Amino acid sequence: MITATLLLLLPLAARAIEISEVQGNTFLSPYNGKTVTGVTGLVTANSSSGFYLSSNATGGSPYGNAIYVYSTSKTVLAQVAVGDIVSLNGKVQEYRSSVDYLFLTEITSPTNITKLSSGNAVTPIVIGAEGLHPPTQQFTSLDVGGPLSVPNNFTQVSTANPTLQPDKYGFDFWEGLSGQLVKITKPTAIAYPNSFKDFWVRGDWPVTGLNQRGGLTITTGSDGLPDMNPEAIIIGAPLDGTNNPDVWMGSTVNDIVGVATYAFGFYRILPLTAPQVIAHNETSQAPTTLTVPTDDANCTLTFGDYNVENMTWNSTHLPLAAAQIGDYLKNPDLVFLQEIQDDTGPTDDGVVSSNKTLQTFVDAIAAHSGVTYSFAYIAPENNKDGGQPGGNIRTAFLYKSDRLKLVDPNFGGALDKTEAVNKNGTIGLTFNPGRIEPANEAWAATRKPLVAQFKSIPSGEDIFAINVHMSSKGGSSSVHGNARPPVNGVVDKRIAQVKLLADFVGSILAINVNVSVIASGDFNEYGQTGAVFDSLRVHLEDIDEAAGIPPTERYTYVFDMNSQQLDHAFISSKLQKGAEVEHLHVNNWVKYSARTSDHDPSVSRVKICTPHVDPPTPACTTRQIGSWCAARLPTFNNLATCAAAAAQCWKDSFTCYGAVPFPQNTQCASYQTQCIKDSAYCAKCLTGKCGPSFP
Repeated sequence: MITATLLLLLPLAARAIEISEVQGNTFLSPYNGKTVTGVTGLVTANSSSGFYLSSNATGGSPYGNAIYVYSTSKTVLAQVAVGDIVSLNGKVQEYRSSVDYLFLTEITSPTNITKLSSGNAVTPIVIGAEGLHPPTQQFTSLDVGGPLSVPNNFTQVSTANPTLQPDKYGFDFWEGLSGQLVKITKPTAIAYPNSFKDFWVRGDWPVTGLNQRGGLTITTGSDGLPDMNPEAIIIGAPLDGTNNPDVWMGSTVNDIVGVATYAFGFYRILPLTAPQVIAHNETSQAPTTLTVPTDDANCTLTFGDYNVENMTWNSTHLPLAAAQIGDYLKNPDLVFLQEIQDDTGPTDDGVVSSNKTLQTFVDAIAAHSGVTYSFAYIAPENNKDGGQPGGNIRTAFLYKSDRLKLVDPNFGGALDKTEAVNKNGTIGLTFNPGRIEPANEAWAATRKPLVAQFKSIPSGEDIFAINVHMSSKGGSSSVHGNARPPVNGVVDKRIAQVKLLADFVGSILAINVNVSVIASGDFNEYGQTGAVFDSLRVHLEDIDEAAGIPPTERYTYVFDMNSQQLDHAFISSKLQKGAEVEHLHVNNWVKYSARTSDHDPSVSRVKICTPHVDPPTPACTTRQIGSWCAARLPTFNNLATCAAAAAQCWKDSFTCYGAVPFPQNTQCASYQTQCIKDSAYCAKCLTGKCGPSFP
């Protein structure tokens, strides 16, 4: 009896826990904060701060069967080697370095490490054409309305903790492989490395948004939602301490074997060793083909758009940008510039003028290509328009004075609001150039749109140009972050800014709907963010749409895994027919050190002349033979006037023979027959009422 009682008091042997139980089928472990025992797995890789265990079960699901074991103890790390099958105890912990990131499930403080065998084969799970395929459209079920929907940051992964659906959502796919040794087959780089040498790739699995260069462009998916390419994955720091190579869009590297994990805001692969470059995509950007044609020069306008990234008069990249204006943009008639700094650059000394900066730039263009531009801008208030402190960035126009001139120049000041006015049926601006609603709170710490009314010297046509540089995306969260949908930094401000722009455009078109309006520049927003652009699309169309540019080729910027379009040109209906645009990837197709700006420039070509429309030919309401239409006979009410009408009919019948070519003029005989009947009708006038026309 005593023995039985003692046995009841003895602790029961702890049950061994499978890795799949620790991981569970959600983002957070059901064992978080608990001690687990007897966890068994194959050591697939190690690092300076732990090692990776994978379940040695075969034939089951590839998801949820691996985990990271964290320890910086040299004694612990010395107990395991790749190829060992071990059993251990430890505490399950959900770790993240920021509340904005997702949690990584790991086992910490490992104890009772028992080596069950060694020298076992370690085979990675293949992700590629012959293996697993990541989902290609949505990141997570929590992105209701897609990753660019507004409002964003509606929920968080860490609180919703949804059930994993790795065949449907990108997060769920990579989360399910967390801790697993994988092999990426035929990887292609889709962006530059970051400052830590991490770089994004796609494998040879199916992808969406594939552009001609080999990158992945933000597009609209088959589900009608923005597709931000959840199939891409970043390659992090190699576990053996080697350095990742320099790559750029289209570079290919050898197959990558490494462990899937989450760190610093992104799912990633940590390669066992640095991959080697197989080949770089050395295809260079060709100059634009959109120049002014000699046979239609009067009615053609070419315009360029370029964010030249914090340019002042002595910027080292100024000569390069000047050369690109001539060599690649081919000196368009009008250039929309953004990020022109003042004449002392980032020195915060109260200077706001950029005359020296712009004069130096146009002089450099002239020296390189022989084309002299005039410029127009409005200096901002000191440190009121955002950007690099002291730099006072602003938008500016360059224009060829032999092709364009300002209409009744009347330069506004930083706080002067320009408005469209009706001048006896023509449109004018109260300030030209001027700014849109500069005192409106929506523009706080942001560039105010610069508006100018130009006249084409060859054609006499007016063009209203609006140069924009909306609020940046500062404060955005990682697309792989905890907030869902991801935080799209100050998107509410951009919605308000574009609405003010749209209202101004509407005020122009209300006076004359058939006028040339171009709103171009750095909108700092993807075209797929409908909440931002819907108000403007009521009045204008994106020139990429008008020109029929394939959605995958609509990009001027590369960030994280995505080729994306932040720079847009919107045009009024008068300019849409035959509109053309080319995005010139002079920066995002070259190695990082060769870039002039973080944006690519664009060149567009439109027809600005009001088309001549012939008045419609009136329908024939009498008798028509060929192109000839019989004249309407006069009315009558007595014998004399009836006889005059019949005589006119007879006269017209002979005119028919001369006006209608043979053999159609043989039909004129039937008209003469009708005239004979009309003459006979006049006899009615002798006996009674007749007219007023022949039956």
